[in-house]
Amino acid sequence: MSFQLDPFQLQAIEWIEKEHSLLVSAPTGSGKTLIAEKAIEKALSRGEQVIYTAPIKALSNQKFRDFQEHFGKETVGILTGDVSINSGAPLLIMTTEIYRNSLFENAERIQKIGWVIFDEVHYLDDAQRGTVWEEALLFTPPEIRILALSATIPNVQELADWIRQIHQRPIAVIEETHRPVPLHFLFQCQGKILTNTKSLRKEGYLQRDNWQLSIRERRRGFQAPRARPNRLNDILKHLINGDQLPAIYFAFGRKRTATLAWEVAHFDLLRETERREIRTLYDELLARYDLAGDKTAEEIRPLIEQGIAYHHAGMLPTLKEVIERLFTSRLIKLIFTTETFALGINMPARTVVFDELEKFYGTGFKPLTTRDFFQMAGRAGRRGMDPEGFVYCRIHPNDIPFPEVERIIYGKPEPVRSQLNATYATLLNLYRTLGNRLLEIYPRSFHFFQSSKRKRDEGLNLLKNKLALLQEMGYITDQGTTDTQGVLTVKGEFAASVFGFELLLTEMYTDGALEQLDEAKLNVFLAGLIFEPRKNDEAPRLSKDHGELLKLTQHYHRMIFQWESNFRVTPHTKPPYFHLARAIEAWTQGKDFEKVCQLTSEDEGSLVRYIRMVIQLLREIANAPHASEGLRAKARRARGMIDRDVVDAEKQLRV
Repeated sequence: MSFQLDPFQLQAIEWIEKEHSLLVSAPTGSGKTLIAEKAIEKALSRGEQVIYTAPIKALSNQKFRDFQEHFGKETVGILTGDVSINSGAPLLIMTTEIYRNSLFENAERIQKIGWVIFDEVHYLDDAQRGTVWEEALLFTPPEIRILALSATIPNVQELADWIRQIHQRPIAVIEETHRPVPLHFLFQCQGKILTNTKSLRKEGYLQRDNWQLSIRERRRGFQAPRARPNRLNDILKHLINGDQLPAIYFAFGRKRTATLAWEVAHFDLLRETERREIRTLYDELLARYDLAGDKTAEEIRPLIEQGIAYHHAGMLPTLKEVIERLFTSRLIKLIFTTETFALGINMPARTVVFDELEKFYGTGFKPLTTRDFFQMAGRAGRRGMDPEGFVYCRIHPNDIPFPEVERIIYGKPEPVRSQLNATYATLLNLYRTLGNRLLEIYPRSFHFFQSSKRKRDEGLNLLKNKLALLQEMGYITDQGTTDTQGVLTVKGEFAASVFGFELLLTEMYTDGALEQLDEAKLNVFLAGLIFEPRKNDEAPRLSKDHGELLKLTQHYHRMIFQWESNFRVTPHTKPPYFHLARAIEAWTQGKDFEKVCQLTSEDEGSLVRYIRMVIQLLREIANAPHASEGLRAKARRARGMIDRDVVDAEKQLRV
C-alpha cells in the first residue's frame, strides 16, 4: 500500500515554505516526521542550521541514524550529554536539556540557527523534565522559527497563543484528529475476546456485578464465583489466527515483560526460512555491537529464534538496539516492552496489546491517562501496510471500573499543564544577562500564562526566594548590577555551568572538598548526587572511605537544606545516595562490566544510564568557568576511565 500526503501535511508544508513557525498536533503514527523533514530540507537549502530536539536519548539516537540515511552522514550531527559527533553539522540532533543549556552557553551557535524542531512537545508537562522544555521554548530567540510537534492535545491553541505572545511573531496551528490507519479496539475479559465496549459491559462487568451478593447472603455462606482467567496463550492464538502479528505488548514493569515473553516461549511464530534469517542477523548484530557471548543476549536467543523478544530500560542499550533492529526487519513478531517504546520511536506494528490499563504515576498505580494510552495504542496500524490497527486491552473488572475504561478509550486527551520550576543554573544564567529584569521573565512563562492569580503569586514568590537565597549564599551580587546586566560571583559562574546539582557541587568545590577526591571518589560522589533509589531499596554497606565521603556530602546537603528551608525554596535539593559506590569505583578501576554488575542490584541498563549521567556531569565540570586546572584535568581523566566498552554511547552510534 502507498499513500498520498494528507491535507494537514500539505497545509504544514505550505506554512514552512512561507518561513512560518507552526505547532502541529496530530495522532501518533499520522506522519508528523514528514513535516519535520520538509522543514529541514527548506532550511538546508537556504544554508541555515536546524536543531532537532527530542525528549529521550533513544529517540535522539534513532533520529540521528534516520536523518543520516535521509540527508547524508556529513550533514547530520548529534549532541547529548554523553555523545558529541559532528557537532558543527547543519542538522544537529540534541536532547532538549542540551539545547536549553546551549541557549545560555553558546551565543555563536544560536546565531546560525534557522529552525528548531521540538519533537513530542507535549512533554512540556512531564513532572520531572517539563521545566526544561518550557525553558527551551521560552528562551529560544524570536528570530528562530519553531516547529513544534505534539500528540493530540485539547489545549493546542492555548500553547500556541503562549508561544506567539513570548516571541511576538505569528505561529500557525494545525490540528489533525483523523488517523490514517483506523484503530479497532478489542478486550480480553472473563476469559473471552470481546469486540466492543458494549460486549465488555455485558459479558465482563454485568456478570461481575450480578455476582455481588448481599451481606446477608454472604453470612449465609454463599460464595461469588471466581472470575475466569485471561490467559495469555488465548490472546496470542487469537492474534495468530486473525493474522494480526506483528504485535507490541505493553506491560508496565521490566520483570513483567520478561516473564510474559517466557510464558509464550513455546509458540513458534517464524517460518523456517525466517528462523535461519534471524539467526544470521542476530549473530551479525551481536558481533557488530561487541555482544557476542553476552550472558543476557545468549539467554534470550531461544526467544529470538521463535520470533519473540522483550525490551526494557534495564537492558544494555546496545542489546536494546539489536532487538529494535530485529523488530524493524519484521523478524520479531511479538515484542513485550515497557512504555518507553512508545515515545516517538518508529517501531509500528499491526497490533498493540495492553497488559492492563493502570500504571505507576509517581505516587501510586492509577488508570492510564487518555494521552498515554493513545501514545502507545497509536503504534498499531502501519501506514501504507495495514488497512486497520488492532488494540487489545486485557481487563480485570475487579481492578478498574467500567467508566474508567470508557474514559481512557473514548475521553478527550488531557491538556498540557506547565511544570515550571526554574533551576538555580537557569536563574544564574538569566541573572547574568538580565540583571534585575529577571523577575520580568516569569510573567512570560507558560506557567503564568495558564495559572490562576494565586498560582501566579506563588510562582513569582518562589522565584524571588531563590534569588534571595543565591544572593545570601554568595552566588550573585548587587554590586555593578544594572537593569540590563547582572554580576555573578566566582561561585555563581561555576554553578551556572553545572545543571541539576548546582549548590552541592559548588559549595564542595569552593571549600576545596572536590580537589581532595581522586578520580574514583569523584565518580562515586557524582553518582551519589544522581542516583534515585526505589521505594524499598535498602541503604548499602559502605567501605570506610565511601562512608566518610557520604558523611561529608551529607554535611553539605544539610547546610543547603537549611538554607532552602529558611528561604522557603521547594523542592529541596535532592539528598545523596551512595548505592552505586562499589560498582562505580570498580568500573573506574577498569574492572569487567559483568563483574561490576555483581556489586549492585541495579539492572545492566540502569547502571549504564547512571554512568553516562556521571560522564555528562564530568564534562560540565571540565568546562566550568573558574574551575582550577587541576580539577578540570581530573574530571577529564575520570571521564576517560569510565567512558569505555558498553558505556561508550558514541561508539554505539558509530556502529
